[in-house]
Amino acid sequence: MAEEMKPEVQSGGAPSQSQNIKGDFSTILMGVGNLLDTTLTPLGNALVNALESANNVAQQILDGLSKSLNQGNK
Repeated sequence: MAEEMKPEVQSGGAPSQSQNIKGDFSTILMGVGNLLDTTLTPLGNALVNALESANNVAQQILDGLSKSLNQGNK
């Protein structure tokens, strides 16, 4: 009787060890993904702000050069 119940527990009852490892691995991947997301999003925003500032400075320099060259031609 004990031998008859043993296959039922293995097939339908508790998850096997490989399923536990798979679940743990997916949990780790989700954690790593969340960590990367929370780390890279602020860094990406800071990079965008820095590039926008550099773009503004470059635009001001080019405007100043253009005005200087135009005044020299008059």
